[in-house]
Order: sequence, then structure tokens, then C-alpha cells
Amino acid sequence: MKTSNIGLIGLAVMGENLALNMESKGFTVSVYNRTAPGEEGVVDRFMSGRGKEKNFIGTHTIQEFVESIEAPRKIMLMVKAGAPVDELMAQLIPYLSSGDVIIDGGNSDFHDTERRVKEMESNGMYFVGTGISGGEIGALYGPSVMPGGSPAAWPLVKDILQSIAAKLDDGTPCCQWIGPGGAGHFVKMVHNGIEYGDMQLISEAYSLLKNRLDLDNESLAHIFGDWNKGELDSYLIGITADILRFKDEAGEGYLLDKILDAAGQKGTGKWSAIAAMDENDPLTLITEAVYARMLSSMQEERRKASLFYPKSGVLGQTLISEKEIKQALYAAKLVSYAQGFSLLRQASKRYDWQLDYGTIAKIWRKGCIIRSVFLEKITQAYEKNRDLENLLFDDFFIQKIESSLLAWRQVVAEGALHGVALPAMSSGLSYFDGLSTPRSAANLIQAQRDYFGAHTYERVDWERSKFFHTNWTGEGGKTVSGTYNV
Repeated sequence: MKTSNIGLIGLAVMGENLALNMESKGFTVSVYNRTAPGEEGVVDRFMSGRGKEKNFIGTHTIQEFVESIEAPRKIMLMVKAGAPVDELMAQLIPYLSSGDVIIDGGNSDFHDTERRVKEMESNGMYFVGTGISGGEIGALYGPSVMPGGSPAAWPLVKDILQSIAAKLDDGTPCCQWIGPGGAGHFVKMVHNGIEYGDMQLISEAYSLLKNRLDLDNESLAHIFGDWNKGELDSYLIGITADILRFKDEAGEGYLLDKILDAAGQKGTGKWSAIAAMDENDPLTLITEAVYARMLSSMQEERRKASLFYPKSGVLGQTLISEKEIKQALYAAKLVSYAQGFSLLRQASKRYDWQLDYGTIAKIWRKGCIIRSVFLEKITQAYEKNRDLENLLFDDFFIQKIESSLLAWRQVVAEGALHGVALPAMSSGLSYFDGLSTPRSAANLIQAQRDYFGAHTYERVDWERSKFFHTNWTGEGGKTVSGTYNV
């Protein structure tokens, strides 16, 4: 009986393209698809279509699928995150043997991955939670791959995963072992959070160029095309230029102008914000990008609000140029990445993942949605200082922020004065100002908390971790509620 090197379940866009990618690298792949109403014959259609006369084994039952894979079996799941993954695992485990590996390539919650790693290992098997970024084209030709989970599984899946991954110019695969437990899916989650931030920042730059500089789509496309040749060179900037030029199929103007301004989301950005709150890490820019998508979907409320509050100042004289907008976009982007890597650092300490931040930046340089030349600077920063507390403390970041700061402030002020919403650019600037303020106004907040709730406070003239309480009204007692830490 012919056997395969790896099995893949889930022949939707990503799964089908990953299967074709694996086969093109010399692997024989068993394929299976859960049958849903109206989806009968998915495997057969694939085998007679894109998979015809190639090294695939089409299967129609879980047992047939498992038996067609050589031991130790490696099975990749490309299905919707959540319950579908658990359901498939429950169906697969009775047919698996000690040493077999399940690879979850979807956008699963890292907490679920932590649980699944333990479940599989308790059965003598391995689980790998693998973040995959690159979209449809990346899946086919080479995505960025972020595997984590059971360390013993890495030697078993390494060749396949690194073969299908994108490659840097020197041939280095954009796939390296991230860490144990849910580390791989956590890193993918943060990648997606940074992606939310990047997309929001680009949309804000587009809004300024369109609404304040009154530029048409061709001019905008030219600007983004130029930006993509320099320090802003990235996948998202590049596709923005393409999108701006794309004409409506009917030939009546530009397609972008006819797309409803209501942004969707699948949850990974929100998970990043929640994880940041759990780690007490201020992921402000990325969180604002999530909120901006939520606000964009409130179509009826926004329409009503625009009638109550017409923006009479929008058409006023502008004091900024394309150059200042570019500088503000770049500076805010620096903050977005700094916040993302700060969250990675906090989670790595909590879960003892020992993440290699320079390597993470390196495997994001090709294949993934946030790929850009800028990521090389992050790798260099962590190569210089593995224990860097914040990317904004690196010499490159310091120089770039200093040279862009005035323009960044001017752009945010322009938006505030003329009614152009800039939630990500402005929150990034507030984060920067807050981070670089040695003596903030939070002492007043802490005094208020001690006044009404006896939450105690620390003093600047005593060592840290020494707590005080004051009877502010003369009517309270000496009882305190404890430390003020969350």
C-alpha cells in the first residue's frame, strides 16, 4: 500500500495551497476534508483538479486517512480554530500511535494549544501549534511558519515545515522553532496584532493624504509606490499602491472608492489586546487598531453622528505635506513593533518560553503579511542586546524617532484640529510621550485610590515596595486594602 509523508485535513484555500506547496517540495501528501452540507466531494474535486496526477492520496474516512500515512505520522489540521480542532483530535487519537504528531496550522488561541500539548503528550503523542502567515499566495509559494509545542516533535516536522516556508536571500527558511507549549500560536497572535496596527496606520496615512491634501487615487498610488522603495518597503505598503490603482470591473472609477468602509476581523487582534492586559503591558496602538475596526462597523451610528457634528474644519488650510505624513507613519510603526515585541517579552518571562526575538523578526522578513525591510533592524537590535527591554531603547529606533518626532506631532495635531480620526498614530504618540516621561501624573491617581479605598501608595523618598496609607479625612482608620498591583 502506498503511504504518504504527511497528512493534511482541511482543503479550504489555505489547506489546499499548503498541500500543493508540500507536494511541490517532493513530499507525498494524504488529504482529507470534513464533509459539510453542500461540500460533498471536496477531496474528489481536488484529486481530479489541482491535485490531478500529483503525489497525493485522497481519502474519505479518518481511519483510511490515518492508515495512509507513514509512521511516525505527521498530520496537519487546517480547519477553523476552536471546537473543530478538538473534534478532529478526538476522532484521530484512537487511530494514532505513540510518537505521532498533530500539527495545528490554524489561528488557535494559545491557551488551547497549551492544553492540547498536554493532552497529546499524556497519550504518548506530540502536538505542534504552528502559526502560518502569508495568505493564499504565501501558503502556495512559501509562508512564514511559527511552530511551537512539544519540543520532541520538532525533529520530526522540521524538514517539511522548513521546506515549505519562505526563504531569505541567503536561503535561510522563514521557519524556526519558537518554543514550548503555546509559544508558536502566541507569536502568530502578536504578528497579527502588529498587522492590525500596520493596516490601521496605513489607512490613517491614506485618510490624511486624501482628505487633507486632496489627492486623487493615481496620485495616492504613486506616493505609496514611492514609499515602498525606501524605508517603508513592505508587503502592505506595496499592495496599497496596487489597490489604489485597481479599476472597477464595470470601468466606472476605482474599486476602492466603492468598497464599504466597515472593516472585519477574526479575533487575533482582540486576543493580542486581551493578552496585553493579562501581562500588564500597554499595547495601546494595536488595541486602538482593534477598536477602530469596531467603530468602522458602526455604520448607522456614524452616519447619524456625522449629521449632528458636521466637520466644518476638514476643508481648512493644511500645514502638513506628504513628507510629514510619511515620517509620522514610520515613527508610529516603530512604536507598534516596539509594543508587539514588548508583549512577546512579557509573555516569554511568564511562561518561560525563552523566545528568541531576533529570530522571530527574521522569520517575519519574508512570506508573512507584515514582511518588510524594517524587520532586519529589529533582528540587529536583538543581536546587539538579547535582553533589550524595549525596542525604543535601541540606537536605530532612537535616531529614527528623534528625526521624525516633530512631523509626527504636526500630523497628529492636524488630525485633531481638522476632524480626521487618527487613533493609532495618536495613541502611539501618547504611548511614546508617556514612556519618556520620568515623573507622570499617576501619583494623583494613586493618592485618589488611597483616599477613597485605602489602597496604599509608595513614596519617592523611600525604597520601592514600602507601602504607606494616609488617613486623608481624619475619619478613617489604619486598615488598608493591600497592595495596589492588579
